[in-house]
Amino acid sequence: MNRIVSSVVVVLFVFGVGRVAHAAETGDADLLANLRAGHPRLLARAADWADLRARSQHDVGLARLLAGIETDARRMLPLPPLAYQKVGRRLLGVSREAERRVLVWALAWRVTGDDVFRLRTEQEMRAVAAFADWNPSHFLDVAEMTTALAIGYDWLYDALSPEARTVIRQAIVEKGLRPGTDPQASQNSWQRTENNWNQVCFGGLTLGALAVAEDEPELAGRILALARGGIGHGLKPYAPDGVYPEGPSYWSYGTSFQVLMIAALETALGTDWGLCASPGFLASAGAYLQTTGPSGLLYNYADGREQRALEPALFWFAQRTRDPGLLQGQMRLLDEILTKTKGGAATGETARLLSLAAIWWPADLRETAPSLPRYWMGRGPNPIAIFRSSWTDPGALYLAFKGGAAALNHAHMDAGSFVFETDGVRWARDLGLQEYESLESKGVDLWNRAQNSQRWQVFRLNNRSHSTLTIDDQLHRVDGHARIIRFSAAEATPGAVVDLTPVFGRQATRVWRGFRMIDGRGVLVQDELAGLTPGARVRWAMVTGAEIGLAAGEATLRERGKSLRVRLLAPVGAVFEVTPADPPLDDFNAPNPGRRILTATVVAATSGTLRIAVLLQRGVDQGADPDLTPLENWPLPAAD
Repeated sequence: MNRIVSSVVVVLFVFGVGRVAHAAETGDADLLANLRAGHPRLLARAADWADLRARSQHDVGLARLLAGIETDARRMLPLPPLAYQKVGRRLLGVSREAERRVLVWALAWRVTGDDVFRLRTEQEMRAVAAFADWNPSHFLDVAEMTTALAIGYDWLYDALSPEARTVIRQAIVEKGLRPGTDPQASQNSWQRTENNWNQVCFGGLTLGALAVAEDEPELAGRILALARGGIGHGLKPYAPDGVYPEGPSYWSYGTSFQVLMIAALETALGTDWGLCASPGFLASAGAYLQTTGPSGLLYNYADGREQRALEPALFWFAQRTRDPGLLQGQMRLLDEILTKTKGGAATGETARLLSLAAIWWPADLRETAPSLPRYWMGRGPNPIAIFRSSWTDPGALYLAFKGGAAALNHAHMDAGSFVFETDGVRWARDLGLQEYESLESKGVDLWNRAQNSQRWQVFRLNNRSHSTLTIDDQLHRVDGHARIIRFSAAEATPGAVVDLTPVFGRQATRVWRGFRMIDGRGVLVQDELAGLTPGARVRWAMVTGAEIGLAAGEATLRERGKSLRVRLLAPVGAVFEVTPADPPLDDFNAPNPGRRILTATVVAATSGTLRIAVLLQRGVDQGADPDLTPLENWPLPAAD
């Protein structure tokens, strides 16, 4: 009987697999029905290249960028071909350098016709094609290498010998596409993740599939079917307002490959699969600009960096939305790059996709302020709120803060933290990420986000190093999610309140933090706690790079000839202290030179309630103190 049942099960299973395979085959073929014949077809077609050359004759900015790319391409010619060299578990640095080289040389060849660039591109592609593998155990490495070879193969296709085409195509197929075809393989878990891996990997493989589709239609169709069915996971976090939960630095990474994927689909197939309509995606360019302060520094929450880079993806967004205001600051950055490199364009890993700015250069490129609100809230898994006094004044007042949860990808224990600028100085800062290899090489269990994980022993990642609250020196709860519950963009009452209660677990029954703009001259940060254990010690903290002078109940911060007055309005008698931003003495935490933490530690009374109010005032402002109205009475509507 058992044999009969087993046989039936096997027959049904095989029959079912056959039906699924047939359906997939039919659907996969449909995905390639409108494939553009011939090459180039990735990101730019033959007519687009002709148009680019023509536009550069009368567009000074575009001509300067193309000249910079050519200059850089010539400087790079003597570089030895890349070799297989991993750093820790990653080949990613090699893959990214391959992208940079192939894009620069292939674009230079397309624009100038100088065969030296074609030959050097082919040499580089052959070198990495000869690698034993592209390190599929860390699939980002595969995705970025596939991107490099797909673009080079497509842009140079007609000028490559049949033998060179075969070598490069086989590498794309065997080392790029085939390792990504099994959704159940552990190396391919990115196909179901809601983070940048999903976008980078599907983006790279989509370009590879479209590049070789006429020779490998079945495999290309399978990859495209997987991408169309799975890319929604990577797009989901943008909803509803475009806030990328992993922070602006990872917005740059994930979104750049999302844009590459969309742009390639459009030039090769004539469709974007409706991906641009994904909730929050197009709005994310504006959200990125919101996280950029008047100083030009990013709000570097999560594993982020303060220094922004030139973002080719923003050129695509500006072109797509016909909003040149999205490029605020980008032209200045480009000018700085071209000046610093004496006419060159690419400046290392962060600029590996810079050449794409030329491909996506908007026809109507003019300096204009963004058409974005000065007071803005972005909802989502990691909500943020932004307040600024101007979009055009580099000395404007700027406040950015966040809610969210440490359980999110690349997140820190930073709920309630903030950055603050006036007069072109970032007074309240975030330490940002510590480089991964510096921790992984010491055996730190960095990617385990459990409450007791070693991840939270990394100083830059836990709440003790952020401008937020800490109770009794305990870690925030990983599973606690802080929401922005009130928000006002009204000129008379700009402000917001974030409910931090969930990140403190049973340490308190209510923890609210409010931010209120005070007549464009400063910001009030007001915290209200209830349900504290009598005697609990609550630490208020602000990370800064400024020099700090203390007086009774206040501090004066000074940097670059500017000053900020920080006043502790409540509780009466509380005082500030200054401590270096030094991590624990161990063998893995990185030092934080030039950073210090302004703190105030307050002890909860027998009532278990507490209010801490701090006023940040620009310069030596002596205006009247704001009224410390309870947060529940602030004239702010509900945020949702």
